[in-house]
Amino acid sequence: MRPCKAAQPLESATGESCQGTTALGRILAVIEILSPGNKDSRAAFRDFVEKTIDFLRKGIHVLIVDLFPPTPRDPLGIHKVIWDETVEEEFTFPPGKDRILASYETGGERAAYVEPIAVGDVMPDMPLILTNWLHVMVPLESTYQTAWDASPEGIRQAVETGVMPETDLE
Repeated sequence: MRPCKAAQPLESATGESCQGTTALGRILAVIEILSPGNKDSRAAFRDFVEKTIDFLRKGIHVLIVDLFPPTPRDPLGIHKVIWDETVEEEFTFPPGKDRILASYETGGERAAYVEPIAVGDVMPDMPLILTNWLHVMVPLESTYQTAWDASPEGIRQAVETGVMPETDLE
């Protein structure tokens, strides 16, 4: 995992998401799983980026899972677009790896823990930062496999082939 450190703090001011909160209801962290809809239009893409930046500005840590290929809107991946809002820093995909897992830490000095992956790679566990001194590792691969195993055959075929199954309208 490659940590990226921001040289300066953010200025103050969904795909699927899951939020972690304290007993008092304060959101500590969010997991965002991008969907094709997050990237299919400029408006949807900008909404996703702005929502993520807003979380970070509010001190909410974010874990992003982007298993879709880059688009003209994010040719270097969603991480580069989000991180450039914090600090412009060089980023390139390693050869053959164009999908991104990124965990953002928002306290004090900003940090991004980035794991580029490729189709077919086993997804590593990723840190979900809860506070600047506490994180939990999110078991992405085993979670994905459990969801895959529980998916109906028609859905699995659609994912594998890109063709939606015929629906019985009777």
